Amino acid sequence: MGRVALVTGGTRGIGRQISIALKEKGYRVVANYFGNVDAAKAFTDETGIPTYRFDVSNYADCDAAVQKIAHEVGPVEVLVNNAGITRDSTLHRMNYEQWEDVIHTNLTSCFNMCRCVIESMRDRGFGRIVNIGSINGQAGQYGQVNYAAAKSGIHGFTKALAQEGAAKNITVNAIAPGYVDTDMVRAVPHNVLEKIISRIPMGRLGRADDIARGVLFLIADDADFITGSTLSINGGQHMY
Repeated sequence: MGRVALVTGGTRGIGRQISIALKEKGYRVVANYFGNVDAAKAFTDETGIPTYRFDVSNYADCDAAVQKIAHEVGPVEVLVNNAGITRDSTLHRMNYEQWEDVIHTNLTSCFNMCRCVIESMRDRGFGRIVNIGSINGQAGQYGQVNYAAAKSGIHGFTKALAQEGAAKNITVNAIAPGYVDTDMVRAVPHNVLEKIISRIPMGRLGRADDIARGVLFLIADDADFITGSTLSINGGQHMY
C-alpha cells in the first residue's frame, strides 16, 4: 500500500492540486481543512480523498487529528504543511489580531503538525516533510509584515528540523512559490496583478501543479539526500 500523506489546507488552491497529485502517484492521501465545509465535501465527492476538519493553529486539535488519522488510515509518513492565510495591512494600521492570526495559522501550525508526527517518523526510520513558504518570505512584500515574517520563519524552521531528522531518514524541505493562479491571487486588483506579472521573467503566474510537481520530487523515497533545502518555484521573479 502507498505511504500515508497528509496535506494541510489540502482541499483548495495549491493544497488541492498537491493532494490530487499525491493520490495519482499512489499515496494514501488525507486532506485537512477548517473553514469551508461545503468545499471540502465537494472535494471528497470529486476526488475520493478523505478530509479531516481541524484547526492547524491549535496544538490539541492537531494532536487529536493525527492520532485519528493513524487509527483510521495509518501513521503519517509524508506531511505537507500548506495551510495559510493572509491578513494584509501596513504595520502602522495592523492590529494585533491580524498579526497573531497569520503567525499562528502559517507558522505555529508547522510546529504543531511536525511535533505531532515527528516521533512516529523517528520510530519508523522514515519521514518526508515539505513546508510551503513563499517568495514573500524571501524578498518581503509591502503590507505583509505578518505574512512575510511567518513564511520567513518557515524557511528557518525547515533548516533546523532538517538537521534533527537527518539521522532518522527524515527529510525536511521547503518550497517557496511565487505568485500562483489561485483564488487568493485572483483577488488582487487587476492593475496590481498586471504589474506583478510584468516582473515575472516567465511572463505568467504559476500554476498549482507547478508547486505539486515540486512536492512530488521532494517526498520521493529516493530523494533521501535532499534535506534542509528551499526550492523556489517563481518563474524567475526572485533568484534567492
